[in-house]
Amino acid sequence: MDNNLIFLCTACFFAAFVDSISGGGGIISLPAYLLAGIPPHLALGTNKFTSCCSTFSSSIKFAQSKKVDFNILKYLIPFSFIGGILGATTVLRIKTSYLNTIVPILLLFVGLYSLFSKNIGMEDRFKNISRKNITLGIILALFLGFYDGFLGAGVGTFLIFGLIKIYNFNFIRAGGNCKVMNFVGNIASIIVFAVRGEINYKIGLPVAVFMVIGAHLGAKIALRKGSKIIKPIFVTMSLAIAAKLLYSMTL
Repeated sequence: MDNNLIFLCTACFFAAFVDSISGGGGIISLPAYLLAGIPPHLALGTNKFTSCCSTFSSSIKFAQSKKVDFNILKYLIPFSFIGGILGATTVLRIKTSYLNTIVPILLLFVGLYSLFSKNIGMEDRFKNISRKNITLGIILALFLGFYDGFLGAGVGTFLIFGLIKIYNFNFIRAGGNCKVMNFVGNIASIIVFAVRGEINYKIGLPVAVFMVIGAHLGAKIALRKGSKIIKPIFVTMSLAIAAKLLYSMTL
């Protein structure tokens, strides 16, 4: 195993571990691929492939613990899939630079709002499904599915925050549903990147193994410790992604 592959396996293991708890693992994994010298579109495609493997692992763990609401997701995940296809198709045609301003601002808002809202996501206050919350969930799924396929930085953070606000979930339940939506969106993106030949399987397969292990361990800790551990990590990752994107704008 060469040094680049060891570096990628280590970085992406940690990315999957963090992502399964709070989202935001892409801030670690995608830059790792770029630092390893992989061209941008190939890095995006390979990152989607390995991330899909890790989100599948954490999705299974959350579903086994009954933290996934399939009665809601049956309405939402088709739009995550459609959004992922559209986003991945778009990113292969245009530059992503125009998102560099709006995304960090939104992430700063999410992080600071969560930090100063004492009770957000700490208790599960979901009541029932309504036409309103399903409609809002579909809009969230379509928009963030597109964003996930297009760029993806902080998509898990946005999804968790959106699910908490729309359905009054706590962090752990929002995280479980987020992982399934992420997985479906990643599948859609992978189809597009695979057809275009933008996935490096020689690197992606061994990295995926480490990400699956990291995601499983992260989900296990999240389920054991609950919202008390998820919230501070969620806030930290929100602000870290925003800071990283803002710093990139200055280069």
